[in-house]
Parts: sequence; C-alpha cells; structure tokens
Amino acid sequence: MAMNWFADMETRIPRDGVRTRFAPSPTGYMHVGNLRTALYAYLIAKKNGGKFILRIEDTDRDRLVEGAVGAIYQTLRDCGLEHDEGPDVGGPAGPYIQTERRAFYGEYAALLLEKGGAYRCFCERAEDGEGEAVKKETHPCAHLTKTESDARAAAGERFVVRQRIPRGGTARFRDEVFGEIVVSNDTLDDSVLIKSNGLPTYNFANVVDDHLMGITHVVRGSEYLASAPKYNLLYEAFGWEIPSYIHCPPVMRDHHSKMSKRRGDPGYEDLIAQGYLTEAVLNYVALLGWSPGGERELFSLAALCGAFEISGISKSPAIFDMEKLTHFNAEYIKALSPERFTALAEPYIRRSVKNPAIDISLFSPILQPRTEKLTDIPEKLDFFDALPNYDAVLFINKKSGTDAALSREMLGKAREAFEEISIWTEPAIHDTLTALAEKLAVRNATLMWPVRIAVSGRKVTPGGAVEICHILGKDETLRRIRHGLEKLG
Repeated sequence: MAMNWFADMETRIPRDGVRTRFAPSPTGYMHVGNLRTALYAYLIAKKNGGKFILRIEDTDRDRLVEGAVGAIYQTLRDCGLEHDEGPDVGGPAGPYIQTERRAFYGEYAALLLEKGGAYRCFCERAEDGEGEAVKKETHPCAHLTKTESDARAAAGERFVVRQRIPRGGTARFRDEVFGEIVVSNDTLDDSVLIKSNGLPTYNFANVVDDHLMGITHVVRGSEYLASAPKYNLLYEAFGWEIPSYIHCPPVMRDHHSKMSKRRGDPGYEDLIAQGYLTEAVLNYVALLGWSPGGERELFSLAALCGAFEISGISKSPAIFDMEKLTHFNAEYIKALSPERFTALAEPYIRRSVKNPAIDISLFSPILQPRTEKLTDIPEKLDFFDALPNYDAVLFINKKSGTDAALSREMLGKAREAFEEISIWTEPAIHDTLTALAEKLAVRNATLMWPVRIAVSGRKVTPGGAVEICHILGKDETLRRIRHGLEKLG
C-alpha cells in the first residue's frame, strides 16, 4: 500500500518562522529543569516573533500521575508562558494531546515500514527493555521479508514496530550548544516505535509531532543528546527537514548530583509554597545555564524575551543555589507596590495576627523591606496577638546602654508620656519618644530599646518601637509597658 500521499498533507503545519514547543510527560510535577526547558523554548519563539506550542506527551499510560496535567497548565499560566495554538482552530488555544492523535502515529508507522526504515518485531516480550541494544545483525525479526512480516501480522500475531538502524557508518548532527556530534550507527539500538497496544513510544511520537507541527527549534535536556542521532535517522527515512537542536545542561543540586524530587529538592509548586514569588523563580531559572552578558541579573519576562540569545547557553551543568534564589526573591519583594505586597502578605500575616481590629496594611512598611520569603512573615509577627513570656534579661543591652534599673526608669517615663497622647498616630508616638529622650538627656536608643522589648517581648522584631506601638494601639501598648515594669520589679 503506497502511503506517500499521507506525508506533508494538510495535517502538517508549515514552518512559517520560528516554532518551538514544550512537550512534557504528565508523569510528575513541574521540576526546575522542566520549567527551564519551557522558558527557553518560549523565549526563543518570542525573541524571533515565532510561535510557542504546548504538547502533552501522555502515551506512557502506566506512568501517568493524577493531577500532573493540571499542574503543568497552572505553572505555565502562573509564569506567563502562554502557548499560541492548539488543535481547535478558531477556538481557545488548548494544548495538543498525543493520545488524541493516535491515528497519525499508526499511519506514519505504516509509511515507515513501507520505506524500510522500520520493521515488525514479533519476539515474545519484545517491549521489555525498550532501551536495550537490539541490533540488526543479531535480531531475527530484522531479517524477515516484507511478505513474511505482513503474513504474521495478518494472522494476528502481537508485534511491536522497531526502528531499523543502518549498520556501519555514522550519524551526525549539529547542536546549537554542544556543536557537532558524531555517533557510530553500531552503538544505536533498534528502539521500539509503536508498542503492541498501538500507542507510540516517546521517540516516535516526538518526531512525528515535531514534523507535523512545523517545529523549527527543539529545546530539551542534554540527557537526550544520545537519542538525537536516532531521531535524525527517522527524519531522513521519511525525507523530512531536521529541526535545530538546543540541548541544555542539567540542573544540579551540587557538583555531583542532579536535582531530584526523591532527594527532597523542590519543584516549582514547592518553591511557591515556600514563599518565593513566581517572577523571582522564573528570573532565577532563566540564569541556570544561561548568561545574558554583563552584570545585570534581574529580568522581567518581557526583558528576558528581548535579551535571550541561544549563544548564551552554557555547556556546563548549573547548580541550583537556594541562597541565590532567596536573594532574588528579596529584591523582587522590595520592588512590589505596597498594595500588591499587602495582598500577597495578608494570608501570611493572618496566620499570626488574628485580631480583626488590627489594620493589615500597617504591617507592609515594616515587613516589605525585611522579608526574603513570604513564609518568613508569620514568625515575625506572632507577638502581636499575644505577648510571649519573655525573660527580663532582654532589657539589658550594652549597645543601647540599658540595664534593668535604667530600663525601668525609661519605661516609667514612656508610660507617663504615652498617657498624654490624645491622637494615637505614628508621628505622635515618634515625636513623643524623641522629645522625651532629649528631655531625659539620653540617646534615642536608650529609651527605644526597653519600650520595644516591653511591647514585643522579642530581641529581634520586624519594626522598631514606634511602629509596633502604633499597630498595637494605645491601650495595648500601655498594658504591655505596665507588664514590663512588673517584670523589672
């Protein structure tokens, strides 16, 4: 049966400029390497005015993880990596789903059998160990004539379709990162392309879909470098144009080990749950193995689209540094508008500050410049709802020049001054304390230290005495100062 009509018909999207794709398998959640692959593919497309395609490669049904597809969609949306098209022409751009394209792979497998680039394998348990070497000269099914193969298939024997690797010679290709790669054909195995259940393996579906979708640039991890020659032999067997390859080095947890969920390394969702901002994560991930040149480190997604160059991708593995990410996150938090910071911080503030009478927005000025991760917030504020049982030794501080006796004197004077304030505002509290320090001929710190300890019960707080007193209100402030005086005897 001649099937040349099937190739390059209207099922194929023409290459109309740069077209990239992100093609995750829903066998887990979005780890950092996945996100980087999606980001680089997106940036290459947008840098060149092209299209970014999303394709869900779900043919490995045994390894599907419930909820993984939804997590992929949500992560891409959160990060602003919107895909440009899908199978529903004229409708919303849904992703391509490989199991919904099953008919294509069977047709192209039949075409490849006709062209001699594949053969049926009838061996028992033929699918066991797809990656094991199954070489032409040692595998009996590779020697079957077309007539014999067709007859056994027609008789109902179970089979898989294997790629026919030419023996002798070399397969070569150029990678945009690693340069010219040459592999001996004799090191390549006759991989399974179509399983006995009719579903394609990753290798085959990947090549067919990249061709049909007009993909011009394939971005993936360097672990796929060894597979690229087999992909190219498929392209050549079909007579198709080979895309440009961009293989990215691995993301490592240290100099010896790759990042791994099993080792406790975080994925995207974990980082967000740990209080990191999406913008900071995306920015940091972009720099894992790519350099923009120069000293600039902070990039919005729009700025990355303008700055990204494939030539900036390194061959060397990138080490994921949580401290560096935390630094990025702190910078992004500082750059937020007060309104957005308050909105993001509110659920974390409310974990500690449950008193509805306290105005949440009052916390933003003291928290925003001091917050590295949103999850740091609750422990900074847990003294607002209830004063902890602190030790009076906290009142003693060499730097501020206070001991127990002086702290008691300062608190007594502060209480008297606070009782005279009629309108409880931050400027009023500040002016009252600074005027009192001047009147008592002491440094501001000598007065402020015991007041802050009395109202917080903490040595370290996110704000100073003035801010804390203002948020607590006059009555609660005076109550806590009286408690402090009792502790000091």
